[in-house]
Amino acid sequence: MPAKKLFDGIFWVGAEDWDRRLFDSLIPLPDGTSYNAYIVQGRDLTVLIDAVDPAKKDVLEKHLDQFPKIDLVIANHLEQDHSGLIPYVLDRYPQSKLLATPAAKDLILTHLHVAEDRIKTVANGERLDLGGRTIRFIHFPWVHWPETMLSYLEEDKILFSCDLFGSHLASSDLMVKDEERVYEPAQRYFAEIMMPFRKIIQKNLPVVEGLDLKFIAPSHGPIYARPAFILEAYKKWIADRPENAVLIAWVSMHGSTAKMVEHLTEELASRGIEVMPFNLAVADLGHLAMSLVEAATIIVASPTILTGLHPLVAEAVFLVNALRPKAQFAGFVGSYGWKSRALDQLKAMLDSVRFELLNPVQIKGDPQPADLALLSKLADEIYQKHQAAGLF
Repeated sequence: MPAKKLFDGIFWVGAEDWDRRLFDSLIPLPDGTSYNAYIVQGRDLTVLIDAVDPAKKDVLEKHLDQFPKIDLVIANHLEQDHSGLIPYVLDRYPQSKLLATPAAKDLILTHLHVAEDRIKTVANGERLDLGGRTIRFIHFPWVHWPETMLSYLEEDKILFSCDLFGSHLASSDLMVKDEERVYEPAQRYFAEIMMPFRKIIQKNLPVVEGLDLKFIAPSHGPIYARPAFILEAYKKWIADRPENAVLIAWVSMHGSTAKMVEHLTEELASRGIEVMPFNLAVADLGHLAMSLVEAATIIVASPTILTGLHPLVAEAVFLVNALRPKAQFAGFVGSYGWKSRALDQLKAMLDSVRFELLNPVQIKGDPQPADLALLSKLADEIYQKHQAAGLF
């Protein structure tokens, strides 16, 4: 399988993974994914930017058959789906060196077991002259590991951004042809991987916006031939202001909590608030994560099981706490049989976020008219909070 030529002296040597459906044994992949690696040739030096997942070694081997010489390997990010085959590449090209940030060096030694004399660290802003082509290294830590960087090919105006701006999308098109088709996988990718680092991206994104860009080439998903598309999307996703929307993550065992969720959903919708209910017994957690990107309020709705939260709800709460979305408010509704510590458990689990907690509505048994009235009151409270926050 030959490498795919992007431009004169620039090739895609990655791999599509059409059938992969789970990433990190956690993240659903409804559209598969790709592992993008790139060859850039100058008059004097040839570099490989990132590698592919070790499961696709045979694909990379065939791509590299047409490149008798690689002088340098650039590791923008040390996660194994990009770096796992770097030792193989270094063995195949024994004269080559590995370039990475100083923060990456320990990870290279401990994760990849590369000999120290094969590693060269690069400073933020340092330039590499390939002969007629120049790569500038831009340190961009915590997108989404501490060692990450971007590589900017100055003359060709291409930003090799690794995971930043990526999308889990396998496609036969190397370039984005349908921006609407790519938007959802890119948002899903942001939600599941980049959202915890929203503030860091906020701080550093102006560095990217200051570059003269023709293309953004991430390490997952197709290349952006219109960088403004993904830059504007990221600016929206990382902004502090949420949308006038409520996400309800719920489970019901015998119908009581389901009745409460149905009533609350109707009450919120009647007040002009977008409602995104997720029945966790059947929901795609990736879609839930995507909805967390913009929701202003998160409602957790759970029956009590063994005095605590339903395990599926506890899993969703753990996810919310880990992803640290921009939501401003959170609430709890649910039912119990005889005793419950579910609310206390919920509060203890949300230790990484700063939500304003709304008045909980927890009832014993099946909801009665007075209980439904409390849910209507909760809808009023949410409406007033959103209105005060300027979300209408």
